[in-house]
Amino acid sequence: MTKPARPRAPRPPASSVDRLELMHTFLRIVDAGSLSSAAAQLGTTQPTVSRRLQALERSLGLRLLQRSTHAMKLTEDGTRCYERAKELVANWERLEADLRGASDEPEGTLRVVVPHAFGQQLLVEPLTEYLNRHARVSVEWLLHDRAVDFIAEGIDCAIQVGEVRDPSVVAVRVAEVPRIVTAAPSLLSGRPLPTHPDELARLPWLSLRTFYRSELSLTHVDTGEVQRITFRPRLSTDSLYAIRSAAVKGLGVCVGSAWVFQEEIERGRLRHLAPHWRAASLPVSIIYPSARFHPARLRTFVAMMRQSIPSALSGAAQTPRRQRP
Repeated sequence: MTKPARPRAPRPPASSVDRLELMHTFLRIVDAGSLSSAAAQLGTTQPTVSRRLQALERSLGLRLLQRSTHAMKLTEDGTRCYERAKELVANWERLEADLRGASDEPEGTLRVVVPHAFGQQLLVEPLTEYLNRHARVSVEWLLHDRAVDFIAEGIDCAIQVGEVRDPSVVAVRVAEVPRIVTAAPSLLSGRPLPTHPDELARLPWLSLRTFYRSELSLTHVDTGEVQRITFRPRLSTDSLYAIRSAAVKGLGVCVGSAWVFQEEIERGRLRHLAPHWRAASLPVSIIYPSARFHPARLRTFVAMMRQSIPSALSGAAQTPRRQRP
């Protein structure tokens, strides 16, 4: 007598860890807006991201995304899945953080956007100290003088000079940068050093378009009097280093961070004009996306930079110590 065939055991479901990875990939696809952008942010390939999405859809028995050559949109099920997946992943990460507690060792890659001048000169030393303290962390140090799209670019945090206007981010103000008016001695052609904004307005100007273009307000440091001047810049740039170089060449007057001009003033290549008048100081903030959980590498970086940035600015002597006659 033939024994009846034993029923085949059901295929074991994907592990919770696998499903969390699939959910995380799905969230990144939606936030990034495309498979290719998600792959770049996750450090993998587009086919791998596509396979993970298909695996998640098979596991759930649902179609989550409608894709065509030129567009991608969430299905109704996909929208519900996205909201629940965000909550699920956040809860898991919070659980991990709670369990690890004080022993949570920073690790992984931290992607940071920093303004060019700060990133090339002022903050390399504290960055080095941070990396020396945390051997399991690597940093992508990206120099941009523009607004950051944290999701699309996969950025963990940014150091921003100027007012933060995005209400969706956490902004930790850590310092302020004084700004002064400078120009090369050759631009003055032997004329007396300007002492009032009216005299400055009659000179050729350079524009640092990130913060001013064709007009500027200057405030008297003692009386608080405010004077507004307008001009037509001979050169407009978004680089603080470029405008400093142009000023040294005698192309025009400019306004910028005092610490950037200090060495050139001490060498006599630039002059501090109208020293009793200054443009408004610029706030320096560390900004990062709001979330219930932040990895240890980000928390420790923010904590260290809150101390290091004021010290670095102080060490750079924000206001010039002396000026050659």
